Amino acid sequence: MTTRGPAAPALKGGGWHRLGNALKTTVLLAGLTALVLVIGQRLGGAQGLMMAGLFAVVMNFGSYWFSDRIALAIHGAQPLSHKQAPWLHEMVERLAARAGMPKPKVYLLPTAQPNAFATGRNPSHAAVAVTAGIMDILDRRELEGVLAHEIGHVRNRDTLIGTVAATLAGIISYAAQMLFWFGGSMLSRGDDDRDGGVAGALSNLGLLLVAPIAATLLQLAVSRSREYGADATGAELCGDPDALASALLKMERGAEAMPYDRAPATSHLFIVNPLHHGGVMSLFSTHPPIPERVRRLREMSARMGQGTRGRGGWEYAY
Repeated sequence: MTTRGPAAPALKGGGWHRLGNALKTTVLLAGLTALVLVIGQRLGGAQGLMMAGLFAVVMNFGSYWFSDRIALAIHGAQPLSHKQAPWLHEMVERLAARAGMPKPKVYLLPTAQPNAFATGRNPSHAAVAVTAGIMDILDRRELEGVLAHEIGHVRNRDTLIGTVAATLAGIISYAAQMLFWFGGSMLSRGDDDRDGGVAGALSNLGLLLVAPIAATLLQLAVSRSREYGADATGAELCGDPDALASALLKMERGAEAMPYDRAPATSHLFIVNPLHHGGVMSLFSTHPPIPERVRRLREMSARMGQGTRGRGGWEYAY
């Protein structure tokens, strides 16, 4: 296989974007810490508050250093070696070089739904994961657009905040379940540091209702705008906005035909929403509408004066 291409493009979204993501990550960690402390107090009074504080410290440390491994493990992602898919690795390496970053590790998710995501705390510790299904429905031009989108996330420093949000959303939901199952029995013990009776039960019920909503808002806060940004960066990297637009349309149809509901808290990591989200629930989708993303990409293609492969991007001879 031979390749040629122009010099790496001058990509948008530099220091200010990374600073914004760092600020968002700090706010998310602080907000979740506060919620965990409240739940700890409700579950165990003063002792529960102390335990929750210790848990929050461990949780924040683990979210930063290990959230990428957690996300990959949750989905059963397996390393995809160069020997198994040399052309895919070479494609990732080219795109990473154009983005001015090290080549991410490559993983395969054992699901038929066509999808992909990126994870990692920074470009030096990043991974891209593709599903088995995406290899079946996309041609290489479209797949390059998808990989460019994911590398765009890494380059824009979206992956840390996205993966941390996935980990924290899961923790919030789990903490709410713990409160539901054990909160009532603990309140009945009559500790002076805790409310009892109806007031305590109503307080627990309120937290039980608020926690899943907080998890959803957490995902919405970090997902929609960054998808548009990664679309634009990815289109610049591969030089072919139309290919990414075509891939998005195919993947949306595939996701609707084969919903993938494993670990919903991580749904915002994927390039298209892996969950079924019709009707009113689409208002709470972690992803912007595919038609709007496609419209923006096609406008970008028109501005680039590029309607066919190879004008402004890489050309291939397989």
